[in-house]
Formats: sequence, C-alpha cells, structure tokens
Amino acid sequence: MSETHALREIAVPAEAAGQRLDRFVAGHLEGMSRSRVQLLIEQGGLRVEGQPQKASFKLRGGERVTVAGEPHPAPLRAAPEAIPLDVVYEDNDLAVVNKPAGMMVHAGAGATEEARNQGTLVNALLYRFQMLSLMGGELRPGIVHRLDKETSGLIVVAKNDRAHAALSAMFAARRVEKTYLALVHGTIERDKGTITAPIGRDPVRRTRMSTRPGEQTRSAVSHYRVLRRLETRFGRFTLVSVRIETGRTHQIRVHMASIGHPVVGDTLYGGAAQLRDQRALAAAPSRAARRNAEPETLRLGRNFLHAAQLALAHPLTGKPMQLEAPLPAELTTFLARLEAG
Repeated sequence: MSETHALREIAVPAEAAGQRLDRFVAGHLEGMSRSRVQLLIEQGGLRVEGQPQKASFKLRGGERVTVAGEPHPAPLRAAPEAIPLDVVYEDNDLAVVNKPAGMMVHAGAGATEEARNQGTLVNALLYRFQMLSLMGGELRPGIVHRLDKETSGLIVVAKNDRAHAALSAMFAARRVEKTYLALVHGTIERDKGTITAPIGRDPVRRTRMSTRPGEQTRSAVSHYRVLRRLETRFGRFTLVSVRIETGRTHQIRVHMASIGHPVVGDTLYGGAAQLRDQRALAAAPSRAARRNAEPETLRLGRNFLHAAQLALAHPLTGKPMQLEAPLPAELTTFLARLEAG
C-alpha cells in the first residue's frame, strides 16, 4: 500500500448501503485487494465510526471508515515435503538435482497459501537435505539459479551460505557453463550460430519476455549448434544444443522464437499446442476435405527443453565438475514418435 493509504478516512455514500465492508474498501483504495483489506481488518487497522467491525459488516451509508497503516502478512516459509528427487551429485556444500518438468523451483509471490507451500523443488530439497543456505530467503533456501516450470534438467543447490555466495559470484561472472537440449520448429539452415538480442519484459503481455527494444532489456547471449534436422509427417524440426552465457528469464525460449524457431510445446512463444499429420492433410483431395479431416495428432504437454549439462569449478575446492542429465523419458519417447513417421 502506498504512503497515501497510511491514514485515510472514507465517507460511505448512501448508495453503498448494504455493501460488505471489505468489498467497499477494496473498491475505494487503489492497489488494495479484498484479501488485503480482510487482513487489515483482522489486524485492527480498519474501523467504522471508530469501532472495529468484521469483514462481512454491512454498511448503512453515511458512516466514516478509517483506514490506518498497512496489512502485514505473516512471512511465509517453505515446508519440507516428501517428494522424490533425482540427485546427480552431492557433497557437504552443494547438490545438483535433475528437476522434472512440471515442478516449480520455488513458490511464487502471487500464489495462494497452499500453492506456496506444496509441490515445489524447494519443498523436496528441505525434506531431503534439511539444512540449506538461507541467502535467498526463507521461500528460496538453497536456490542459486532457476529453471522454468516446464523445463527439466540440472539445477545447483547451495547447502550453506559460503557455497551460495561463491556460486552466485560464479554465475554473475559467467563462470558456469550451462548447455540445454531443445527441439524447435522448422529447419535451421546454419549448423551453428549465436543470438545476442537483449531480453526484457513484454510491455503488453506481462507473462512473456521479449527481444523488442525497451528501457528494461538486459543483455543475453545464446550459442546454438544443430544436432539433427528432422523431416517428419508432423512437420520439420531441428534438435539443437544451446549454451547460454547469461541466464535471463525464458532466455532460450525467447531467443529461438526470435529467429523463427520456437521450442516445441512452448505455446507462450509460438509453439503449437499439438502437431498434426501434415502428409495426411496434404493428401486430402479438396479444401473441404482438409477442413473435415481428422489426421493423427501428437501432443507433448511440456516444453521440449532440457538442461542437459553443467560445467563449473567447485565453489570451495576449485575442483572441475562436469555433470550430465539424459533426456527424460517423455522427451525421448516424443522424439522417437516423430522420427518413426
């Protein structure tokens, strides 16, 4: 809540008679959600004619509502949860985990209370390791870097603050080599290339990132190398390895889409929700037949993006570390079905 909300009086008009107190106040204070109003009421920061009232209190019209201070949610802490983990490496200072697709790394600030405390990688880490670095805060213990929810693969976890500080410095200095495997739409003609387009928040669609010029863009560098080009009945695709120098939000997904080759399964950046048998459609004798055709479809249900390799020096001993995680079963199966066509 802004400073203008620190102490305010709101006159209740006659036409507001019968409205709930929490709904009325939320509608008259910009940036104050109904849940935050309810929390403020519980904490005694909102009164009607000087008297505390419940959130469900029905206004009569003509009262004065006093709003004092701000609601202060109790700090959330991640809770241990018995979720299986694929631990690729572990010692006293750090661990490297192969995260599955569909799992968030840590809770988001806008999530509900239940979602904040269930099902994330952090919940699983706390159960498995118990002691983790707290440099990232109590909702992100041990977390040095992140992977998108629908991206699988290797992620480094710090067990203590000393390791966390050293790892953070290494990531900032670009001394951690991260290589991903991605299947993208279309045929990439060049065998290798580098994408250097800066990345920032999309000004229109706030859930997306963008390479369009803007004030908040940050430098981003991705090096790709073609591994296989696929011509299938579901279309043309290219399997690439991508090494990133920077770790911007959605970096590989945004960069590949920016050159016309979105990641398969990534509907946010132009990937198809499902693939259709193009040869069956092409064989239809007329436009009407194509419209009515029901060709075989192929659906992945996640992004075909996997953090396959990590190369770094151990943050405390300096020992070289080379770690790998193979493609998960759902990606190898999907690739095999594509190539079988």
